[in-house]
Amino acid sequence: MSNLDKLKVKIFADGAEKAGILELAENPHVKGFTTNPTLMRQAGIPDYEAFCRDIIKEIPDRPFSFEVFADDFDEMERQAMNITEWGENVYVKIPITNTKGEFCGDLVEKLAGRGLKLNVTALMTLQQVNDIVPRLKGTPASYVSVFAGRIADTGRDPVPLMADCVKALAVDPALELIWASPRELLNIFQADEIGCQVITVTHAVLKKLGLVGKDLDEYSLETVKMFYADGQQAGFSL
Repeated sequence: MSNLDKLKVKIFADGAEKAGILELAENPHVKGFTTNPTLMRQAGIPDYEAFCRDIIKEIPDRPFSFEVFADDFDEMERQAMNITEWGENVYVKIPITNTKGEFCGDLVEKLAGRGLKLNVTALMTLQQVNDIVPRLKGTPASYVSVFAGRIADTGRDPVPLMADCVKALAVDPALELIWASPRELLNIFQADEIGCQVITVTHAVLKKLGLVGKDLDEYSLETVKMFYADGQQAGFSL
C-alpha cells in the first residue's frame, strides 16, 4: 500500500469547486473528474452549462462526467444530446431510474446507439447492473457507477457486490465499473484489488493521499502531539 504508482484502478476526483478541480488536475494520480447537480448546488454554481464548458476548456485531456437533471425521459434525452456536444472528453451521466423508479434502460439504449459516452449512475444492486449492461451495447465507451459507499452506509460490505459487478461488466470491453461514493482512502485499494477500473474520490479524501504508507509509529506520535497541543491551547486545567 506504499506505492500509488502501482495501482491499476484509475482515480477520478468528485467535486464541483473550480479551484479545487484545477489544483487536483496537477496531481498525476488523478485521471478524470466527475460531478453531479447536488455537488454543483452546494458549490453555488449559478449556470450549469457555463461552468461545465469552462472547466473542460481548462482540462481538455481527461474524462469529465456531467449529469442530466431532468426527470422526464424525453427531457433527459434532450439534455444528454446537449451535454455530449461540449467536448470529446465528456461522458453524460444518466441515473438508473427517474424519481418515479422507472428504469432508464430504453433511454440508455437509444443514447448508446447514437454513440454517446455514458455514465449510468446511482446503481446499488447487481440486478441493476445486469439490467443495464445489455442496454449499453454499441457505446464507444461508458461507465457504470455503483455507489459502494452508500451501500456501506447501510451496514453491508460492498466488496463482494463490487467484485460481482466487475465480472458482470467484463462481457463488454467498452464498459468500466466505477466504485462511487467511497468513504475512506482504503476503498481505493479495495477497488484495485478486485479489478474495478475507476473509483471516484472526493477532494477531502484525496487530501489524504500523502498518508499512504506512512509509518504508524510516527503517525501515533503525531496524534499524541496533536492532542497535547490542543489541550494546551484550550487552557484546560483539572
